[in-house]
Amino acid sequence: MSQVDVIVPCYKYAHFLRQCVESVLTQEGVDLRVLIIDDASPDDTPTVAAALIEADPRVQYRRHAVNQGHIATYNEGLNWAEGDYTVLLSADDLLAPGALARAAKPMDHDPKVGMIYGRGVAFHSDQPIPEWHASAESSGLEIVPGSEFLEKCCTAADNPVCTPTAVVRTRLQKELGGYRQELPHAGDMEMWMRFAAHSPIGILSSLQAFYRLHSANMSSYWFNTILADLRQKKVVFDTIFDSYSHRINDAERLRSVANRSIARESFWQAILAFDRGDLSSHHIMVTFAVNAYPGLRDEPEWARMAWKRRLGPRFWSALRPLAQRIRHVWLNRVTQPS
Repeated sequence: MSQVDVIVPCYKYAHFLRQCVESVLTQEGVDLRVLIIDDASPDDTPTVAAALIEADPRVQYRRHAVNQGHIATYNEGLNWAEGDYTVLLSADDLLAPGALARAAKPMDHDPKVGMIYGRGVAFHSDQPIPEWHASAESSGLEIVPGSEFLEKCCTAADNPVCTPTAVVRTRLQKELGGYRQELPHAGDMEMWMRFAAHSPIGILSSLQAFYRLHSANMSSYWFNTILADLRQKKVVFDTIFDSYSHRINDAERLRSVANRSIARESFWQAILAFDRGDLSSHHIMVTFAVNAYPGLRDEPEWARMAWKRRLGPRFWSALRPLAQRIRHVWLNRVTQPS
């Protein structure tokens, strides 16, 4: 039976910890350990952990004397892990029933697969966990070449993996190393791309985890957060292609695809900023977009933006409703059958 180590980093999540750990301990079909790392939480985490350890010998616990931050905590957990497979599960998230066995079985069958992930379902912190119906569960699996996974990341300029669903081969994880300190907000995306540069990736259609959304994290996700996110993604792609281009088919084309995708996302954020009269954010976003992908200046959207900038935000604000009506009428005409 496969051995799975589930790392549970915990900081200020004592009130979620028991539910998280129980979602792991009730997994069937694998031998497992739960490795709780308390990053000097100022709450009841030690008390909750002590009760979990007393109730089940599969639970182990470490506590930091001072807070070290999430990247250092993650990497400590990766060093601690010894099982065949490793999962990183935040103390406020939960595994779906059967998740570990569904991932471990195909990895047992094909030792070349370095990682398997599946679907995650989000729920807000003040809401109950969504209902899960085993009878409706799909267990389809697709094994894709790492290059295909990388293409998906570059085209979308986004992370397709819901982190608590990711089950990785521990041996390969040890070879690849830990999370990068310089990527505190996009380290997981870089990690999954690192795996894809070295191995095929498995994608399960089944629900594998529930991840919790906190209202405090959702309230300010606009300019500063978006720009920081785009900058981190740019560093992710640069890091991957600088480090592993010799392992990636068509690496230069993929780098260009990634840069264009990041630039276009920044460009459209710049357009939104212009439309709401925020010229400072507009110019910062445009500058970032062009630096990421200079070819953006040759695309049709750039000419339209230049026209709007010549009009100015005040005149464009007055003209915009008329332009939208004209565009709507034109789209209706060209899409109607002749």
